[in-house]
Order: sequence, then C-alpha cells, then structure tokens
Amino acid sequence: MNIRDLEYLVALSEHKHFRKAAEACFVSQPTLSGQIRKLEDELGVSLLERTSRRVLFTDAGLSLVAQAQKILMEVKVLTELASQQGDSMAGPLHIGFIPTVGPYLLPHIIPHLKAEFPQLELYLHEAQTHQLVQQLEEGKLDCIVLAAVKETEHLVELPLYHEPMVLAVPQEHPWAAQESLAMAKLNGQTLLMLGDGHCLRDQAMGFCFAVGAQEDGSFKATSLETLRNMVAAGSGITLLPQLATPATRQRDGICYIRTLDPEPTRQIVLAYRPGSPLRGRYEKLAALVGEKMQPQLVREAAPNPGSAHSDLA
Repeated sequence: MNIRDLEYLVALSEHKHFRKAAEACFVSQPTLSGQIRKLEDELGVSLLERTSRRVLFTDAGLSLVAQAQKILMEVKVLTELASQQGDSMAGPLHIGFIPTVGPYLLPHIIPHLKAEFPQLELYLHEAQTHQLVQQLEEGKLDCIVLAAVKETEHLVELPLYHEPMVLAVPQEHPWAAQESLAMAKLNGQTLLMLGDGHCLRDQAMGFCFAVGAQEDGSFKATSLETLRNMVAAGSGITLLPQLATPATRQRDGICYIRTLDPEPTRQIVLAYRPGSPLRGRYEKLAALVGEKMQPQLVREAAPNPGSAHSDLA
C-alpha cells in the first residue's frame, strides 16, 4: 500500500465513476482499477460491490476511505512543513474563489502577485462557498477567498477588504438620475437575486429585508452577468458588488446608484485551515491584496448632469 493507492481510492469515492476518477488522477482507467483490486488483495477485504453497475463501496470500503482522507491530509501538512525550509513564497498554491469575487478581483491582483512573488505557482479554482470550504477541509485547496459567512467561522480568516453593494436599475427607471439613494427607499420594492448557494444572495437579501424590500420569487439568476442582463432588459433592479460594476455611473442601459444609510457591504477574506504551517505565506498574500484593492474601492459618486442633488430622503 502506498500514498498513490489511497489517492485512487479517495478519487473513486468522490467521483463514483472509474473513468472520471482515473482522469482526476491522471492515469488510465485500467491502472486505477488494477490498483484498487491490488489494494483489496493486500488488505484481504472487498472495498467495492462488483455486481453493481454503479460504484458502491462496502462498509469496509467506506471506513478505509475515511481513514485515507485523514492520512492524505496529514501528508499534505508534512509537505507544507517541508516547504518552509525554502522560500515561503515559492512553489504551487491552490486558491479557491467564489464566482461573485474571482472574475472581478483577479484582473486587479494577478499582475501584482506575479510581479511580487514570481516563484509562486498559482492554481485558481472557482466554486460556491460550501464547495470551497469542503475542498479546503479535504486539503484540495490551500486557501480560499470569499465573503465571510457563518460557514467559514471555524477557519482562520484574514480580512482583505470591505466591498460595498451598488444598486443597478434600468436607464428608464425613475431613480436612474440619482447619484445615491437611501436604503429606506427600497421599502416595498422587489429585487432580482442570485439563486440558492450564492452567499451574496443571502447577504443582499439581509439588507433588503431589513428595509422592507423583497425578492422576485419568479426568477433566480445563476451569475452576476445574468442579473446585469436582466436589469438591462428592464426586468427589474438588483444589488451588485462594486467590483462587478463599471467606474462610470451608466453603461449598457444600466444606471448604478450608491445606496446609503446604511451602505450595504460585505467583508471579503482569505481563509485557511487552523494550524496550517503556511500562515506566513497567507499573511503576505492578504497584505498585498488588501493594499492593492483599497484604492480600487474608493469611488466617489460621478457627476450627473441630470441631477444636481442626491435623494437621501
């Protein structure tokens, strides 16, 4: 038995399919299948039910998978400890991002990360919050960048920046001429929202419910770009994170309005496993991202020739 055999076993438990597990491990299907059978012969137990068309683990197989996951995590920790003997900002680093952060944050920071840490090999992954947390706990990711939520409270969180949310309305909307708007004005309004699983949905809904707004139950978007297109088509209004909005107040049929009293925001953090020996690496990353992003988030309301004042009433 070796570490690679355990990796094959865990991959099979995750994918429930020999071909997909083999592809994930970068080996042929016969190789993976042969090693699993060899492992069974070595242990003297059946790990899989061979009569089923699906991949079904026996009780012994499930127990071994659970133990294999723990062993692989310990191996990863040992590897991280060994990496501290050299340059702490060199080598591979797998970072996960939620979909409402990654596409909008990465263009701002990737050039700086490459310039500041040229020996760091970045591998970028995108998934929803619960998936990222699970992958981090399983050792598939080194750290994750996401909005701080209850699911991440057990992790070590390094604050990166506070990101305001901006109201997006169609250019024909009665509020389109406003530079800013009090959140109280949303009382009784219906807003378009992301679908379940997106933490931004829960955060935005929290602010909306607090002022008496509600969600459009007939539509749930799969991405911020879908939300943006729905607003442009005149189908409703929504809250978008500032990094996902242009620097200009109006673009492509949408007007972006600052919301105040209170201004809805979310805390973006870099999270990693407690006890990770790469704490120093994550702190350097967080410091650089925070330094480069603060100027990007200081955005004054743009002059609006159609209105000489803001509606804060």
